[in-house]
Amino acid sequence: MEANFDPARDYPLGSRRPDLVFTPGGLALSDVTLDALREGRLEPADIRATAETLVLQAEVARAAGREPLAESLERAAELATVPEELLLAVYTALRPRRATAAQLDEWAVRLESHGAHTTARFVREAAAAYAERGLLADA
Repeated sequence: MEANFDPARDYPLGSRRPDLVFTPGGLALSDVTLDALREGRLEPADIRATAETLVLQAEVARAAGREPLAESLERAAELATVPEELLLAVYTALRPRRATAAQLDEWAVRLESHGAHTTARFVREAAAAYAERGLLADA
């Protein structure tokens, strides 16, 4: 947790604690402007949330008694650094009859290698549920 961060007092982060909000490339929130976009100083990644910001938002949600939202934001933080190609491949593999249990486990291992342990657990839970319902691909 950031020093002197109070999730109840510091929300919304963008206006009360912009010093804590940065782009994945390290730009300050104040540098993310329409003018910067028009001038070509922003990359697509500059409008993405960072894992650190999502964790802070989770703390805000938890302080407000919104535990399910806090957990969702923590999962989002976990996925913030996972390559988009991997996320799209896992999404495709999770569609019914697209992957075997072994393939889903391989995707879970890849997610874990990027620190996405909660999401990997969800993929394994999906594999078990698909097995029960006959929704796995034929081996």
